Amino acid sequence: MNKFRVKLTLLLIVLIGFSMLCAGVFMATIFERSHISELKNNLIRELKVISITGNWNRAGNDESLIRIYTEETKKLSEYTGARVTFIRKDGKVLGDSEKDPRTLDNHKDRPEIVDALAHQIGFYKRYSDTTLQNMLYAAISVDQANGESIGVLRIAMSLAEVESTVNQLWVYLIVGMVILFIIVSFISYRIAAGITRPIEKITRVAQQITNRNYRARVNIRSKDEVGQLGHAVNRMSDSLQQQMNRILENESRLKGVLGNMSAGVMMVDREGGIALLNPSAESILGFAASELLGKRYDEAQQQAQLIQLIERCMEKQQLIREEMVFYYPAESILEVNAIPIIQGDDIWSGVLIVLHDITAIRRLEKMRSEFVANVSHELKTPIASVKGFAETLLAGAMKDEDTAKAFLKIIYDESERLNRLIGDILELSKIESKRVPLQLAPVSLMTVVEGSMHMMQAEADQKSIQLEMRVEGDLYLEADEDRLRQIIINLLSNGVNYTMEGGKVRILAEPVRAEQEEESDYERIRITISDTGIGIPKQDLPRVFERFYRVDKARSRSSGGTGLGLSIVKHLVELHNGTIQVESEIGIGTKFTIELPVIH
Repeated sequence: MNKFRVKLTLLLIVLIGFSMLCAGVFMATIFERSHISELKNNLIRELKVISITGNWNRAGNDESLIRIYTEETKKLSEYTGARVTFIRKDGKVLGDSEKDPRTLDNHKDRPEIVDALAHQIGFYKRYSDTTLQNMLYAAISVDQANGESIGVLRIAMSLAEVESTVNQLWVYLIVGMVILFIIVSFISYRIAAGITRPIEKITRVAQQITNRNYRARVNIRSKDEVGQLGHAVNRMSDSLQQQMNRILENESRLKGVLGNMSAGVMMVDREGGIALLNPSAESILGFAASELLGKRYDEAQQQAQLIQLIERCMEKQQLIREEMVFYYPAESILEVNAIPIIQGDDIWSGVLIVLHDITAIRRLEKMRSEFVANVSHELKTPIASVKGFAETLLAGAMKDEDTAKAFLKIIYDESERLNRLIGDILELSKIESKRVPLQLAPVSLMTVVEGSMHMMQAEADQKSIQLEMRVEGDLYLEADEDRLRQIIINLLSNGVNYTMEGGKVRILAEPVRAEQEEESDYERIRITISDTGIGIPKQDLPRVFERFYRVDKARSRSSGGTGLGLSIVKHLVELHNGTIQVESEIGIGTKFTIELPVIH
Protein backbone atom coordinates (compact mmCIF):
# COMPACT_ATOMS: atom_id res chain seq x y z
CA MET A 1 0.00 0.00 0.00
CA ASN A 2 3.00 2.29 0.50
CA LYS A 3 3.67 2.02 -3.22
CA PHE A 4 0.12 3.17 -3.96
CA ARG A 5 0.54 6.08 -1.54
CA VAL A 6 3.79 7.11 -3.26
CA LYS A 7 2.16 6.81 -6.70
CA LEU A 8 -0.82 8.89 -5.60
CA THR A 9 1.47 11.52 -4.06
CA LEU A 10 3.59 11.73 -7.21
CA LEU A 11 0.46 11.94 -9.34
CA LEU A 12 -0.93 14.85 -7.33
CA ILE A 13 2.46 16.61 -7.40
CA VAL A 14 2.79 16.17 -11.15
CA LEU A 15 -0.75 17.35 -11.83
CA ILE A 16 -0.52 20.41 -9.63
CA GLY A 17 3.05 21.18 -10.76
CA PHE A 18 2.07 20.90 -14.38
CA SER A 19 -0.93 23.18 -13.80
CA MET A 20 1.32 25.76 -12.10
CA LEU A 21 3.85 25.55 -14.92
CA CYS A 22 1.16 26.04 -17.55
CA ALA A 23 -0.22 29.01 -15.61
CA GLY A 24 3.27 30.55 -15.35
CA VAL A 25 3.99 30.10 -19.04
CA PHE A 26 0.59 31.55 -19.86
CA MET A 27 1.16 34.58 -17.63
CA ALA A 28 4.63 35.24 -19.05
CA THR A 29 3.39 34.90 -22.61
CA ILE A 30 0.44 37.20 -22.01
CA PHE A 31 2.70 39.74 -20.30
CA GLU A 32 5.20 39.70 -23.17
CA ARG A 33 2.49 39.97 -25.82
CA SER A 34 0.74 42.84 -24.07
CA HIS A 35 4.02 44.67 -23.59
CA ILE A 36 4.97 44.29 -27.24
CA SER A 37 1.43 45.25 -28.31
CA GLU A 38 1.65 48.46 -26.30
CA LEU A 39 5.09 49.15 -27.77
CA LYS A 40 3.67 48.69 -31.30
CA ASN A 41 0.88 51.17 -30.59
CA ASN A 42 3.38 53.75 -29.32
CA LEU A 43 5.61 53.31 -32.37
CA ILE A 44 2.65 53.71 -34.75
CA ARG A 45 1.55 56.90 -32.98
CA GLU A 46 5.07 58.30 -33.30
CA LEU A 47 5.26 57.34 -36.97
CA LYS A 48 1.92 59.03 -37.72
CA VAL A 49 3.10 62.22 -36.00
CA ILE A 50 6.39 62.13 -37.94
CA SER A 51 4.51 61.45 -41.22
CA ILE A 52 2.16 64.40 -40.72
CA THR A 53 4.69 66.95 -39.42
CA GLY A 54 7.48 66.22 -41.90
CA ASN A 55 7.83 66.94 -45.62
CA TRP A 56 8.50 63.57 -47.25
CA ASN A 57 7.68 64.55 -50.84
CA ARG A 58 10.66 66.71 -51.73
CA ALA A 59 12.00 67.10 -55.27
CA GLY A 60 15.63 66.71 -56.26
CA ASN A 61 18.24 64.17 -57.13
CA ASP A 62 19.06 61.16 -54.94
CA GLU A 63 22.18 62.74 -53.40
CA SER A 64 20.41 65.86 -52.27
CA LEU A 65 17.44 63.87 -50.98
CA ILE A 66 19.73 61.49 -49.05
CA ARG A 67 21.46 64.42 -47.40
CA ILE A 68 18.16 66.16 -46.46
CA TYR A 69 16.37 63.04 -45.20
CA THR A 70 19.42 61.78 -43.30
CA GLU A 71 19.54 65.01 -41.31
CA GLU A 72 15.78 64.82 -40.78
CA THR A 73 15.89 61.20 -39.50
CA LYS A 74 18.79 61.97 -37.14
CA LYS A 75 16.80 64.81 -35.57
CA LEU A 76 13.78 62.58 -35.18
CA SER A 77 15.95 59.83 -33.66
CA GLU A 78 17.15 62.27 -30.97
CA TYR A 79 13.54 63.03 -30.00
CA THR A 80 12.22 59.44 -30.15
CA GLY A 81 15.28 57.58 -28.90
CA ALA A 82 14.84 55.05 -31.69
CA ARG A 83 16.32 54.39 -35.11
CA VAL A 84 14.35 56.19 -37.87
CA THR A 85 14.55 55.27 -41.56
CA PHE A 86 12.83 56.68 -44.65
CA ILE A 87 12.54 54.36 -47.63
CA ARG A 88 11.31 55.41 -51.03
CA LYS A 89 8.51 53.44 -52.68
CA ASP A 90 10.97 51.52 -54.86
CA GLY A 91 12.83 50.31 -51.74
CA LYS A 92 15.79 52.72 -51.87
CA VAL A 93 16.80 54.11 -48.47
CA LEU A 94 16.86 57.92 -48.59
CA GLY A 95 17.43 58.56 -44.91
CA ASP A 96 18.63 56.68 -41.83
CA SER A 97 19.48 57.94 -38.38
CA GLU A 98 22.28 55.43 -37.70
CA LYS A 99 23.83 54.39 -41.04
CA ASP A 100 24.76 55.99 -44.30
CA PRO A 101 21.83 55.28 -46.68
CA ARG A 102 24.31 54.77 -49.54
CA THR A 103 25.69 51.65 -47.83
CA LEU A 104 22.30 50.10 -47.16
CA ASP A 105 20.69 47.48 -49.39
CA ASN A 106 17.36 47.96 -51.13
CA HIS A 107 14.63 47.50 -48.51
CA LYS A 108 11.78 46.72 -50.85
CA ASP A 109 11.65 43.04 -49.81
CA ARG A 110 11.83 43.66 -46.07
CA PRO A 111 8.68 42.17 -44.44
CA GLU A 112 7.66 45.31 -42.60
CA ILE A 113 8.09 47.41 -45.80
CA VAL A 114 6.01 44.95 -47.85
CA ASP A 115 3.22 44.98 -45.25
CA ALA A 116 3.28 48.79 -44.99
CA LEU A 117 2.98 49.26 -48.76
CA ALA A 118 0.22 46.66 -48.92
CA HIS A 119 -1.73 47.44 -45.74
CA GLN A 120 -0.51 50.92 -44.64
CA ILE A 121 1.13 49.46 -41.49
CA GLY A 122 3.75 46.77 -41.06
CA PHE A 123 5.57 45.11 -38.14
CA TYR A 124 8.42 42.67 -37.91
CA LYS A 125 10.67 41.40 -35.14
CA ARG A 126 14.19 40.13 -35.91
CA TYR A 127 17.70 39.99 -34.60
CA SER A 128 19.90 42.95 -35.51
CA ASP A 129 23.50 42.18 -36.46
CA THR A 130 24.37 45.83 -35.85
CA THR A 131 23.09 46.15 -32.28
CA LEU A 132 23.39 42.41 -31.49
CA GLN A 133 19.92 42.32 -29.99
CA ASN A 134 16.29 41.70 -30.96
CA MET A 135 14.61 44.67 -32.58
CA LEU A 136 10.98 45.52 -33.26
CA TYR A 137 10.46 47.28 -36.60
CA ALA A 138 7.32 49.33 -37.28
CA ALA A 139 6.63 50.87 -40.68
CA ILE A 140 3.94 53.17 -42.04
CA SER A 141 3.17 54.16 -45.60
CA VAL A 142 3.55 57.87 -46.45
CA ASP A 143 0.83 58.79 -48.95
CA GLN A 144 0.17 61.78 -51.18
CA ALA A 145 -3.12 63.63 -51.14
CA ASN A 146 -4.45 61.38 -53.90
CA GLY A 147 -3.72 58.30 -51.78
CA GLU A 148 -0.67 57.14 -53.77
CA SER A 149 2.25 55.97 -51.63
CA ILE A 150 5.47 58.04 -51.68
CA GLY A 151 7.51 55.83 -49.47
CA VAL A 152 7.70 54.23 -46.04
CA LEU A 153 8.72 55.60 -42.67
CA ARG A 154 10.24 52.98 -40.40
CA ILE A 155 11.17 53.15 -36.76
CA ALA A 156 13.09 50.46 -34.87
CA MET A 157 13.04 49.91 -31.13
CA SER A 158 15.18 47.54 -29.08
CA LEU A 159 13.37 44.73 -27.25
CA ALA A 160 16.08 44.42 -24.62
CA GLU A 161 13.95 46.14 -21.99
CA VAL A 162 10.96 43.90 -22.73
CA GLU A 163 13.13 40.78 -22.60
CA SER A 164 14.73 41.94 -19.36
CA THR A 165 11.29 42.47 -17.79
CA VAL A 166 10.07 39.05 -18.98
CA ASN A 167 13.24 37.37 -17.67
CA GLN A 168 12.75 39.04 -14.31
CA LEU A 169 9.15 37.79 -14.28
CA TRP A 170 10.38 34.26 -15.03
CA VAL A 171 12.76 34.46 -12.06
CA TYR A 172 9.92 35.44 -9.74
CA LEU A 173 7.70 32.71 -11.21
CA ILE A 174 10.35 30.01 -10.82
CA VAL A 175 11.10 30.99 -7.23
CA GLY A 176 7.38 31.10 -6.42
CA MET A 177 6.77 27.77 -8.15
CA VAL A 178 9.61 26.11 -6.20
CA ILE A 179 8.13 27.33 -2.94
CA LEU A 180 4.63 26.27 -3.96
CA PHE A 181 5.98 22.93 -5.18
CA ILE A 182 7.42 22.21 -1.75
CA ILE A 183 4.15 23.15 -0.07
CA VAL A 184 2.13 21.12 -2.60
CA SER A 185 4.37 18.08 -2.09
CA PHE A 186 3.71 18.11 1.64
CA ILE A 187 -0.05 18.62 1.17
CA SER A 188 -0.22 15.93 -1.54
CA TYR A 189 1.46 13.41 0.75
CA ARG A 190 -1.00 14.20 3.54
CA ILE A 191 -3.96 13.84 1.16
CA ALA A 192 -2.62 10.55 -0.22
CA ALA A 193 -2.10 9.22 3.28
CA GLY A 194 -5.65 10.17 4.25
CA ILE A 195 -7.03 8.32 1.20
CA THR A 196 -4.89 5.19 1.46
CA ARG A 197 -5.06 4.66 5.24
CA PRO A 198 -8.67 3.32 5.27
CA ILE A 199 -7.92 1.30 2.14
CA GLU A 200 -5.01 -0.30 3.99
CA LYS A 201 -7.41 -1.27 6.79
CA ILE A 202 -9.85 -2.80 4.30
CA THR A 203 -7.00 -4.70 2.62
CA ARG A 204 -5.87 -6.22 5.93
CA VAL A 205 -9.42 -7.35 6.72
CA ALA A 206 -9.88 -8.78 3.21
CA GLN A 207 -6.66 -10.79 3.63
CA GLN A 208 -7.99 -12.21 6.91
CA ILE A 209 -11.28 -13.17 5.18
CA THR A 210 -9.33 -15.03 2.48
CA ASN A 211 -7.79 -17.01 5.33
CA ARG A 212 -11.37 -17.91 6.42
CA ASN A 213 -11.37 -15.57 9.37
CA TYR A 214 -14.96 -14.36 8.93
CA ARG A 215 -14.94 -12.49 12.27
CA ALA A 216 -12.59 -9.79 11.03
CA ARG A 217 -14.24 -6.34 10.68
CA VAL A 218 -13.32 -2.99 9.18
CA ASN A 219 -13.52 -0.10 11.67
CA ILE A 220 -14.31 2.92 9.47
CA ARG A 221 -16.81 5.61 10.47
CA SER A 222 -16.78 7.76 7.34
CA LYS A 223 -19.83 7.71 5.05
CA ASP A 224 -18.03 8.31 1.76
CA GLU A 225 -17.32 5.70 -0.92
CA VAL A 226 -14.41 4.22 1.08
CA GLY A 227 -16.65 3.97 4.15
CA GLN A 228 -19.36 2.26 2.09
CA LEU A 229 -16.74 -0.16 0.83
CA GLY A 230 -15.74 -0.96 4.42
CA HIS A 231 -19.36 -1.61 5.40
CA ALA A 232 -19.80 -3.78 2.30
CA VAL A 233 -16.76 -5.86 3.32
CA ASN A 234 -18.28 -6.32 6.76
CA ARG A 235 -21.59 -7.48 5.26
CA MET A 236 -19.74 -9.74 2.86
CA SER A 237 -17.93 -11.51 5.67
CA ASP A 238 -21.32 -12.13 7.34
CA SER A 239 -22.84 -13.78 4.25
CA LEU A 240 -19.75 -15.58 2.93
CA GLN A 241 -20.05 -18.52 5.26
CA GLN A 242 -23.71 -19.06 4.35
CA GLN A 243 -23.04 -18.69 0.65
CA MET A 244 -20.06 -21.04 0.61
CA ASN A 245 -22.17 -24.17 1.13
CA ARG A 246 -24.70 -22.97 -1.45
CA ILE A 247 -21.96 -22.26 -3.99
CA LEU A 248 -20.51 -25.75 -3.60
CA GLU A 249 -23.97 -27.29 -4.12
CA ASN A 250 -24.79 -25.18 -7.18
CA GLU A 251 -21.36 -25.81 -8.70
CA SER A 252 -22.07 -29.54 -9.08
CA ARG A 253 -25.45 -28.79 -10.73
CA LEU A 254 -24.13 -26.20 -13.16
CA LYS A 255 -21.54 -28.65 -14.54
CA GLY A 256 -24.38 -30.61 -16.20
CA VAL A 257 -25.77 -27.62 -18.06
CA LEU A 258 -24.30 -26.13 -21.20
CA GLY A 259 -23.98 -22.40 -20.91
CA ASN A 260 -25.35 -19.82 -23.28
CA MET A 261 -27.87 -22.08 -25.01
CA SER A 262 -30.38 -20.52 -27.39
CA ALA A 263 -32.84 -23.31 -26.53
CA GLY A 264 -34.86 -23.23 -23.33
CA VAL A 265 -33.24 -25.16 -20.47
CA MET A 266 -34.96 -26.23 -17.23
CA MET A 267 -33.47 -28.46 -14.53
CA VAL A 268 -35.51 -30.47 -12.03
CA ASP A 269 -33.62 -31.87 -9.05
CA ARG A 270 -34.11 -35.31 -7.49
CA GLU A 271 -36.81 -33.98 -5.11
CA GLY A 272 -38.80 -32.69 -8.08
CA GLY A 273 -38.05 -29.00 -7.47
CA ILE A 274 -37.21 -26.66 -10.34
CA ALA A 275 -33.60 -25.71 -9.75
CA LEU A 276 -32.62 -23.89 -12.95
CA LEU A 277 -34.41 -21.90 -15.66
CA ASN A 278 -32.61 -19.97 -18.38
CA PRO A 279 -34.02 -16.85 -20.10
CA SER A 280 -35.06 -18.79 -23.23
CA ALA A 281 -37.11 -21.17 -21.07
CA GLU A 282 -38.72 -18.18 -19.31
CA SER A 283 -39.80 -16.80 -22.70
CA ILE A 284 -41.08 -20.16 -23.96
CA LEU A 285 -42.98 -21.12 -20.79
CA GLY A 286 -44.28 -17.62 -20.08
CA PHE A 287 -43.08 -17.51 -16.47
CA ALA A 288 -40.19 -15.63 -14.85
CA ALA A 289 -37.51 -17.65 -13.09
CA SER A 290 -38.51 -16.08 -9.75
CA GLU A 291 -42.02 -17.58 -10.13
CA LEU A 292 -40.82 -21.15 -10.78
CA LEU A 293 -37.51 -21.68 -8.99
CA GLY A 294 -37.97 -23.79 -5.85
CA LYS A 295 -41.43 -25.05 -6.83
CA ARG A 296 -42.15 -28.66 -7.68
CA TYR A 297 -42.51 -29.27 -11.39
CA ASP A 298 -46.10 -30.57 -10.92
CA GLU A 299 -47.08 -27.40 -9.03
CA ALA A 300 -45.63 -24.93 -11.53
CA GLN A 301 -48.80 -24.49 -13.62
CA GLN A 302 -47.31 -26.22 -16.63
CA GLN A 303 -49.00 -28.30 -19.33
CA ALA A 304 -50.04 -31.82 -18.39
CA GLN A 305 -48.02 -33.25 -21.30
CA LEU A 306 -44.82 -31.66 -20.00
CA ILE A 307 -45.45 -32.87 -16.45
CA GLN A 308 -46.13 -36.42 -17.68
CA LEU A 309 -42.95 -36.33 -19.78
CA ILE A 310 -40.86 -35.38 -16.72
CA GLU A 311 -42.48 -38.13 -14.64
CA ARG A 312 -41.74 -40.76 -17.32
CA CYS A 313 -38.13 -39.59 -17.54
CA MET A 314 -37.78 -39.86 -13.75
CA GLU A 315 -39.24 -43.37 -13.76
CA LYS A 316 -37.32 -44.74 -16.74
CA GLN A 317 -34.20 -42.59 -16.27
CA GLN A 318 -33.63 -42.48 -20.01
CA LEU A 319 -33.80 -39.88 -22.78
CA ILE A 320 -37.33 -39.06 -23.93
CA ARG A 321 -38.06 -36.83 -26.95
CA GLU A 322 -41.53 -35.60 -27.85
CA GLU A 323 -43.16 -32.86 -29.92
CA MET A 324 -45.78 -30.77 -28.10
CA VAL A 325 -48.09 -27.86 -28.85
CA PHE A 326 -48.01 -25.10 -26.21
CA TYR A 327 -50.84 -22.56 -26.03
CA TYR A 328 -49.32 -20.22 -23.43
CA PRO A 329 -47.96 -17.52 -23.61
CA ALA A 330 -48.50 -17.97 -27.37
CA GLU A 331 -49.36 -20.94 -29.53
CA SER A 332 -46.10 -22.66 -30.47
CA ILE A 333 -44.76 -26.08 -31.40
CA LEU A 334 -41.92 -27.32 -29.20
CA GLU A 335 -39.54 -30.22 -29.40
CA VAL A 336 -39.08 -31.32 -25.76
CA ASN A 337 -36.06 -33.39 -24.72
CA ALA A 338 -36.05 -34.85 -21.18
CA ILE A 339 -32.54 -35.98 -20.27
CA PRO A 340 -31.75 -37.72 -16.95
CA ILE A 341 -28.67 -36.29 -15.18
CA ILE A 342 -26.40 -39.09 -14.06
CA GLN A 343 -23.31 -38.12 -12.06
CA GLY A 344 -20.43 -40.25 -10.85
CA ASP A 345 -21.10 -43.73 -9.47
CA ASP A 346 -24.42 -43.82 -11.43
CA ILE A 347 -26.06 -41.41 -9.01
CA TRP A 348 -29.23 -39.95 -10.48
CA SER A 349 -29.55 -36.28 -9.52
CA GLY A 350 -32.38 -34.90 -11.62
CA VAL A 351 -33.80 -34.23 -15.08
CA LEU A 352 -32.63 -31.70 -17.66
CA ILE A 353 -35.42 -30.49 -20.00
CA VAL A 354 -34.33 -28.85 -23.27
CA LEU A 355 -37.03 -26.94 -25.21
CA HIS A 356 -36.59 -26.19 -28.93
CA ASP A 357 -39.13 -23.87 -30.56
CA ILE A 358 -39.79 -25.43 -33.99
CA THR A 359 -42.90 -23.38 -34.76
CA ALA A 360 -41.25 -21.60 -37.68
CA ILE A 361 -39.98 -24.88 -39.14
CA ARG A 362 -43.41 -26.50 -38.96
CA ARG A 363 -45.06 -23.38 -40.35
CA LEU A 364 -42.69 -23.41 -43.32
CA GLU A 365 -43.38 -27.08 -43.89
CA LYS A 366 -47.13 -26.39 -43.81
CA MET A 367 -46.76 -23.44 -46.19
CA ARG A 368 -44.69 -25.59 -48.53
CA SER A 369 -47.33 -28.32 -48.44
CA GLU A 370 -50.16 -25.84 -49.03
CA PHE A 371 -48.21 -24.20 -51.84
CA VAL A 372 -47.68 -27.53 -53.59
CA ALA A 373 -51.36 -28.36 -53.16
CA ASN A 374 -52.45 -24.93 -54.50
CA VAL A 375 -50.07 -25.12 -57.45
CA SER A 376 -51.28 -28.61 -58.24
CA HIS A 377 -54.90 -27.49 -58.06
CA GLU A 378 -54.28 -24.38 -60.18
CA LEU A 379 -52.37 -26.38 -62.80
CA LYS A 380 -54.91 -29.17 -62.86
CA THR A 381 -57.78 -26.98 -64.11
CA PRO A 382 -56.16 -25.59 -67.31
CA ILE A 383 -54.45 -28.92 -68.03
CA ALA A 384 -57.77 -30.76 -67.68
CA SER A 385 -59.43 -28.23 -70.00
CA VAL A 386 -56.69 -28.55 -72.60
CA LYS A 387 -56.77 -32.34 -72.38
CA GLY A 388 -60.57 -32.52 -72.56
CA PHE A 389 -60.94 -30.29 -75.58
CA ALA A 390 -57.98 -31.91 -77.31
CA GLU A 391 -59.59 -35.33 -76.82
CA THR A 392 -62.86 -33.98 -78.20
CA LEU A 393 -61.06 -32.63 -81.27
CA LEU A 394 -59.29 -35.95 -81.79
CA ALA A 395 -62.61 -37.78 -81.45
CA GLY A 396 -63.96 -36.02 -84.53
CA ALA A 397 -64.83 -32.44 -83.59
CA MET A 398 -62.12 -31.17 -85.96
CA LYS A 399 -64.49 -31.86 -88.87
CA ASP A 400 -66.76 -29.09 -87.62
CA GLU A 401 -64.72 -25.98 -88.39
CA ASP A 402 -66.62 -23.64 -86.06
CA THR A 403 -66.46 -26.10 -83.16
CA ALA A 404 -62.79 -26.77 -83.81
CA LYS A 405 -61.99 -23.02 -83.77
CA ALA A 406 -63.93 -22.57 -80.54
CA PHE A 407 -62.15 -25.49 -78.89
CA LEU A 408 -58.75 -24.33 -80.13
CA LYS A 409 -59.48 -20.85 -78.80
CA ILE A 410 -60.28 -22.37 -75.39
CA ILE A 411 -57.09 -24.47 -75.53
CA TYR A 412 -55.11 -21.34 -76.43
CA ASP A 413 -56.67 -19.29 -73.60
CA GLU A 414 -56.05 -22.06 -71.06
CA SER A 415 -52.44 -22.45 -72.21
CA GLU A 416 -51.99 -18.69 -71.90
CA ARG A 417 -53.40 -18.80 -68.36
CA LEU A 418 -51.10 -21.72 -67.62
CA ASN A 419 -48.16 -19.72 -68.94
CA ARG A 420 -49.10 -16.69 -66.82
CA LEU A 421 -49.51 -18.90 -63.76
CA ILE A 422 -46.08 -20.47 -64.18
CA GLY A 423 -44.55 -17.05 -64.85
CA ASP A 424 -46.12 -15.58 -61.69
CA ILE A 425 -44.97 -18.56 -59.62
CA LEU A 426 -41.38 -18.12 -60.84
CA GLU A 427 -41.57 -14.36 -60.29
CA LEU A 428 -42.91 -14.76 -56.74
CA SER A 429 -40.25 -17.37 -55.97
CA LYS A 430 -37.48 -15.00 -57.09
CA ILE A 431 -38.90 -12.12 -55.05
CA GLU A 432 -39.35 -14.18 -51.88
CA SER A 433 -35.83 -15.62 -52.14
CA LYS A 434 -34.36 -12.10 -52.56
CA ARG A 435 -32.98 -13.07 -55.99
CA VAL A 436 -34.48 -9.95 -57.57
CA PRO A 437 -32.04 -7.10 -56.93
CA LEU A 438 -33.67 -3.67 -57.02
CA GLN A 439 -32.18 -1.19 -59.48
CA LEU A 440 -32.67 1.85 -57.25
CA ALA A 441 -32.58 5.29 -58.88
CA PRO A 442 -34.46 8.61 -58.56
CA VAL A 443 -37.90 8.08 -60.13
CA SER A 444 -40.51 10.67 -61.11
CA LEU A 445 -43.81 9.39 -59.72
CA MET A 446 -45.78 11.40 -62.29
CA THR A 447 -44.00 9.61 -65.15
CA VAL A 448 -44.60 6.14 -63.65
CA VAL A 449 -48.28 6.79 -62.90
CA GLU A 450 -48.98 8.29 -66.35
CA GLY A 451 -47.28 5.33 -68.04
CA SER A 452 -49.26 2.84 -65.98
CA MET A 453 -52.54 4.62 -66.69
CA HIS A 454 -51.75 4.64 -70.40
CA MET A 455 -51.09 0.88 -70.39
CA MET A 456 -54.42 0.17 -68.64
CA GLN A 457 -56.50 2.63 -70.69
CA ALA A 458 -57.45 0.16 -73.44
CA GLU A 459 -58.60 -2.48 -70.95
CA ALA A 460 -60.62 0.15 -69.03
CA ASP A 461 -62.22 1.46 -72.24
CA GLN A 462 -63.55 -2.04 -73.01
CA LYS A 463 -65.67 -1.84 -69.83
CA SER A 464 -66.34 1.93 -70.06
CA ILE A 465 -64.43 2.41 -66.81
CA GLN A 466 -63.12 5.91 -66.12
CA LEU A 467 -59.48 6.13 -65.00
CA GLU A 468 -58.58 9.16 -62.87
CA MET A 469 -55.20 10.23 -61.51
CA ARG A 470 -53.89 13.02 -59.29
CA VAL A 471 -50.23 13.46 -58.32
CA GLU A 472 -49.67 16.31 -55.86
CA GLY A 473 -46.59 18.24 -56.87
CA ASP A 474 -43.40 17.06 -58.53
CA LEU A 475 -42.81 13.92 -56.44
CA TYR A 476 -39.59 11.91 -56.64
CA LEU A 477 -38.48 8.84 -54.73
CA GLU A 478 -35.65 6.34 -54.81
CA ALA A 479 -37.08 3.12 -56.27
CA ASP A 480 -36.83 0.47 -58.99
CA GLU A 481 -38.92 2.06 -61.76
CA ASP A 482 -39.93 -1.24 -63.41
CA ARG A 483 -40.97 -2.82 -60.09
CA LEU A 484 -42.86 0.33 -59.05
CA ARG A 485 -44.72 0.30 -62.35
CA GLN A 486 -45.47 -3.42 -61.83
CA ILE A 487 -47.00 -2.63 -58.42
CA ILE A 488 -49.25 0.12 -59.81
CA ILE A 489 -50.31 -1.85 -62.91
CA ASN A 490 -51.22 -4.92 -60.84
CA LEU A 491 -53.43 -2.83 -58.53
CA LEU A 492 -55.00 -0.90 -61.44
CA SER A 493 -55.67 -4.19 -63.23
CA ASN A 494 -57.38 -5.56 -60.12
CA GLY A 495 -59.50 -2.44 -59.92
CA VAL A 496 -60.57 -2.67 -63.57
CA ASN A 497 -61.29 -6.41 -63.36
CA TYR A 498 -63.49 -6.15 -60.27
CA THR A 499 -65.33 -2.93 -61.20
CA MET A 500 -68.61 -3.01 -63.09
CA GLU A 501 -69.04 -1.25 -66.42
CA GLY A 502 -69.26 2.51 -66.05
CA GLY A 503 -67.33 2.55 -62.78
CA LYS A 504 -64.24 4.49 -61.77
CA VAL A 505 -60.68 3.63 -60.76
CA ARG A 506 -58.69 6.42 -59.12
CA ILE A 507 -55.02 6.79 -58.22
CA LEU A 508 -53.78 9.49 -55.85
CA ALA A 509 -50.12 10.17 -55.01
CA GLU A 510 -49.24 12.62 -52.24
CA PRO A 511 -46.38 13.37 -49.85
CA VAL A 512 -46.74 12.29 -46.21
CA ARG A 513 -45.79 15.12 -43.86
CA ALA A 514 -45.94 15.36 -40.10
CA GLU A 515 -48.96 17.13 -38.62
CA GLN A 516 -48.60 20.92 -38.17
CA GLU A 517 -45.65 20.90 -40.63
CA GLU A 518 -47.37 21.36 -43.97
CA GLU A 519 -44.37 23.06 -45.59
CA SER A 520 -41.71 20.68 -44.26
CA ASP A 521 -39.76 18.20 -46.37
CA TYR A 522 -41.46 14.84 -46.72
CA GLU A 523 -39.80 11.49 -46.05
CA ARG A 524 -42.56 9.18 -47.36
CA ILE A 525 -45.00 9.13 -50.29
CA ARG A 526 -48.53 7.69 -50.11
CA ILE A 527 -50.07 6.09 -53.21
CA THR A 528 -53.79 5.32 -52.97
CA ILE A 529 -55.56 3.23 -55.62
CA SER A 530 -59.33 2.99 -55.15
CA ASP A 531 -62.23 1.69 -57.24
CA THR A 532 -66.00 1.55 -57.19
CA GLY A 533 -66.04 -2.22 -57.65
CA ILE A 534 -67.78 -5.10 -55.96
CA GLY A 535 -65.68 -4.85 -52.78
CA ILE A 536 -64.16 -7.51 -50.54
CA PRO A 537 -65.90 -9.10 -47.53
CA LYS A 538 -64.42 -8.03 -44.21
CA GLN A 539 -63.52 -11.59 -43.22
CA ASP A 540 -61.44 -11.99 -46.40
CA LEU A 541 -59.38 -8.80 -46.02
CA PRO A 542 -56.59 -10.35 -43.87
CA ARG A 543 -56.02 -13.05 -46.51
CA VAL A 544 -56.10 -11.09 -49.80
CA PHE A 545 -52.28 -11.01 -49.95
CA GLU A 546 -51.93 -14.78 -49.57
CA ARG A 547 -50.82 -16.82 -52.56
CA PHE A 548 -53.66 -18.27 -54.67
CA TYR A 549 -56.29 -16.69 -52.41
CA ARG A 550 -59.33 -15.48 -54.36
CA VAL A 551 -62.41 -13.81 -52.99
CA ASP A 552 -64.44 -14.63 -56.13
CA LYS A 553 -62.79 -17.65 -57.76
CA ALA A 554 -65.09 -17.71 -60.79
CA ARG A 555 -64.58 -14.00 -61.59
CA SER A 556 -60.82 -14.29 -60.98
CA ARG A 557 -60.38 -17.17 -63.39
CA SER A 558 -62.66 -15.62 -66.01
CA SER A 559 -60.56 -12.43 -65.88
CA GLY A 560 -57.38 -14.42 -66.37
CA GLY A 561 -56.06 -13.90 -62.83
CA THR A 562 -53.62 -16.34 -61.27
CA GLY A 563 -54.25 -15.50 -57.62
CA LEU A 564 -50.63 -14.36 -57.17
CA GLY A 565 -50.83 -10.68 -58.19
CA LEU A 566 -51.47 -9.18 -54.75
CA SER A 567 -48.87 -11.47 -53.15
CA ILE A 568 -46.28 -10.20 -55.65
CA VAL A 569 -47.36 -6.61 -54.96
CA LYS A 570 -46.96 -7.06 -51.19
CA HIS A 571 -43.47 -8.55 -51.53
CA LEU A 572 -42.34 -5.81 -53.96
CA VAL A 573 -43.61 -3.09 -51.60
CA GLU A 574 -41.73 -4.69 -48.70
CA LEU A 575 -38.55 -4.89 -50.83
CA HIS A 576 -38.85 -1.09 -51.12
CA ASN A 577 -39.16 -0.86 -47.28
CA GLY A 578 -42.77 0.23 -47.68
CA THR A 579 -46.15 -0.83 -46.34
CA ILE A 580 -49.46 -1.72 -48.03
CA GLN A 581 -52.95 -1.75 -46.51
CA VAL A 582 -56.38 -2.56 -47.89
CA GLU A 583 -59.83 -1.22 -47.00
CA SER A 584 -63.04 -2.36 -48.62
CA GLU A 585 -66.82 -2.39 -48.34
CA ILE A 586 -69.17 -4.67 -50.25
CA GLY A 587 -70.87 -2.83 -53.09
CA ILE A 588 -68.91 0.41 -52.51
CA GLY A 589 -65.37 -0.45 -53.58
CA THR A 590 -61.83 -1.20 -52.46
CA LYS A 591 -58.92 1.07 -51.57
CA PHE A 592 -55.25 0.01 -51.47
CA THR A 593 -52.88 2.38 -49.65
CA ILE A 594 -49.11 2.15 -50.21
CA GLU A 595 -46.52 4.17 -48.30
CA LEU A 596 -42.95 4.19 -49.62
CA PRO A 597 -39.87 5.96 -48.20
CA VAL A 598 -38.39 8.68 -50.39
CA ILE A 599 -34.82 7.46 -49.70
CA HIS A 600 -33.78 3.89 -48.73
